[in-house]
Amino acid sequence: MIEALYASAWNESLGRYRLPYAFRGHPRVDEDLSSSLVRLAAGRPNVARLELHLLRNFRKYAYGQTGADTIWHWLALGQHRGLPTRLLDWTYSPLVALHFATANLTLMERDASVWAIDFVAANRFLPQRLKRILDAEGSDTATTDMLGRFQQLRDFDRLARTPFVVFLEPPSLDPRIVNQFALFSLMSSPQASLDDWLARHPALAKRILIPAALKWEIRDKLDQANINERVLFPGLDGLSRWLTRYYWPKPKSPKTAKG
Repeated sequence: MIEALYASAWNESLGRYRLPYAFRGHPRVDEDLSSSLVRLAAGRPNVARLELHLLRNFRKYAYGQTGADTIWHWLALGQHRGLPTRLLDWTYSPLVALHFATANLTLMERDASVWAIDFVAANRFLPQRLKRILDAEGSDTATTDMLGRFQQLRDFDRLARTPFVVFLEPPSLDPRIVNQFALFSLMSSPQASLDDWLARHPALAKRILIPAALKWEIRDKLDQANINERVLFPGLDGLSRWLTRYYWPKPKSPKTAKG
């Protein structure tokens, strides 16, 4: 499993082991890559209007909760705090992704998966203006400050006629973001599908299957390596979640199930 997650880590130009991938763990192998905003919309046609309503009211009622007043800081803060957005959570760490694939003990009989997207290669498909911004900073990921050149979401959405994805490294709004080594995928429109985009660019992503039969072993080894809720979610909530899971009774004869 570790070999599969760290495959292609050698970077010849740097002479170091540096993965160009963003990782995301799913406790069920049949989960797609829909954003929380798309799931909330549930087929409603005007997802963009729903997005604006959510962000406008979040900014109104959460006034003073972010150090900067750009739409990008509010979008990152909202995603971090559970607001439905077009963003999707990822991590630079394959082990953190494994945690999220194995943390739900009610799904241990289901096969899981870890998605890995080559965000460096994905930048080849960015609009030229966005490419120039990243190149000027010498960065493979965007930041809220870089995206601040686009004052409104509609300005960003108009960069290209065809969908694209850029990976956004959020500001350190909370220790959770730091400890989870977090970044977000950002689609070029609120209704754009990352699944559809990857179907057109299959070489940029891989999905690593985690058989249900291995999930308890992986979970126990992650706990031994201190990859757990206590560390990834600092505070009493994370501590309580970790203790609940740590003392959860393991079934005597767990069954394996596909999907």
